[in-house]
Amino acid sequence: MSGKLTTHVLDTANGCPAAGLTIELWQIQTILEQEQPLSAKTLLKTLVTNADGRTETPLLTDSAFTPGIYELHFAVGTYFASRISDLPNPPFLDVVPLRFGIADAAIHYHVPLLCSPWSYSTYRGS
Repeated sequence: MSGKLTTHVLDTANGCPAAGLTIELWQIQTILEQEQPLSAKTLLKTLVTNADGRTETPLLTDSAFTPGIYELHFAVGTYFASRISDLPNPPFLDVVPLRFGIADAAIHYHVPLLCSPWSYSTYRGS
């Protein structure tokens, strides 16, 4: 059985799925340079959530779903600016980065985001 990576975004300010929110998926590589660990990022894909606040397809599946460190960048500032007219500029939250690890490529990793213009939370879902 092959695992997969999925996400789901809920707009807690308006009580609905966050439709039309842009998400970037990055892979993080650790590089040792002069005995100092550095991180290099590679953009794997950019997606937009559907009416249910989900992406149409999993973010990673099959041979692309490998153990490692990843980041999801959720463009909550742009999303809320298009829905709430009296937000400050710049927004309190703009891009929410979530860095997480995938240890087992045989299981499902679900990384939901619950967000408002002023707060967010996440957890490892099922």
